[in-house]
Amino acid sequence: MSLSTPHGGKLIDRMLRGEEREAALRRAADLKKISLSEVGVADLEMIANGAMSPLTGFMAKADYDSVVQNMRLASGLVWSLPITLAVAKESAAALRLGEEIALVESNGSTNGKAGAILGLMKIAEKFEYDKTRETKEVYRTTETAHPGVARVMNQGEVYLAGEVWMVNRPSNVAFANFRRDPAETRRIFQERGWNAVVGFQTRNPVHRAHEYIQKCAMEIVDGLLLHPLVGETKKDDIPADLRMVSYERLLRDYYPAQRVLLSVFPAAMRYAGPREAIFHAMCRKNYGCTHFIVGRDHAGVGKYYGTYDAQKIFTAFNSSELGITPLFFENSFYCKKCGAIVTTKTCPHDVSHHVVLSGTQVREMLARGEALPLEFTRPEVAAILRDGLRNAVGPAA
Repeated sequence: MSLSTPHGGKLIDRMLRGEEREAALRRAADLKKISLSEVGVADLEMIANGAMSPLTGFMAKADYDSVVQNMRLASGLVWSLPITLAVAKESAAALRLGEEIALVESNGSTNGKAGAILGLMKIAEKFEYDKTRETKEVYRTTETAHPGVARVMNQGEVYLAGEVWMVNRPSNVAFANFRRDPAETRRIFQERGWNAVVGFQTRNPVHRAHEYIQKCAMEIVDGLLLHPLVGETKKDDIPADLRMVSYERLLRDYYPAQRVLLSVFPAAMRYAGPREAIFHAMCRKNYGCTHFIVGRDHAGVGKYYGTYDAQKIFTAFNSSELGITPLFFENSFYCKKCGAIVTTKTCPHDVSHHVVLSGTQVREMLARGEALPLEFTRPEVAAILRDGLRNAVGPAA
């Protein structure tokens, strides 16, 4: 085996360097500026560094329509999520086709000053879109209680399309030591002699069930890419900085160091369930992974998706066009009678013997300062999470 071929056949690089970057920055000073949301900043970086190969910019209408309807780019290549740049009608009206604009961070100020310049974009298209259609197809709901739907409904009415170039990374980048572009993860895999690599996506701390499925997967590959998402998430998700501390502690004590690479995934969560599972797999393919773990309710939220819908969606594509092998795991849990982490495939006992906690239950227990069951998570990880959340909210009244 060998590392996966980038999606579309080539790893995209839209990062300007040296004299080209300096010239672009000089031009950008006099260009019209569009402020990016947190999602937009994450998308720009991932287009530029190749994580979203084969995309070279924000989607044109043909690609957008095809992705929303068929989960494919207009070329027929598998792609499950629209990657778009929304602006208000008034802003779009002030821009002309072929015009170069600067993409900037939102500085949150009300003085009209733009934030730091991140990139340039040449406007190829401007088009209005149907928000209801997009949310119904992508998120399987139009309820604004869904965070992805709420984001789409609250954004501008016009999409700007065009190729982008990045000139600066986002400011105040977190976890710089763990922030590796696809070209770097691929280099590390090759240096370590890894030909088969399994990627694991998470926005939560790693608990015993995660550890179980990761180590099962490690039995058939050379290495594990533990790739926690650190972009925008829901407010009630465990903060990324706290999660990173727990990952480091877990890897130090319970995993072979030369068989795991911890690196952060800068994407924002869309909570698109099945479609986001495909997106996460395609991105990890670009990072060099040959395999990708898809567990229970991948990228889900609330009750919007079936427990294993994120696994079933992979059957809509053949293995050659995916270019990465999905590994499907059933819901795993600790069985007191088995004395081990198991699944319904391996455990004959009824639920009275099972230790199962939902994410909501875990957060509530941690917020109350309660210890998590040893069968659910390693005690070191539980202590990090409990103390970290308690310090974040302050002492109880």
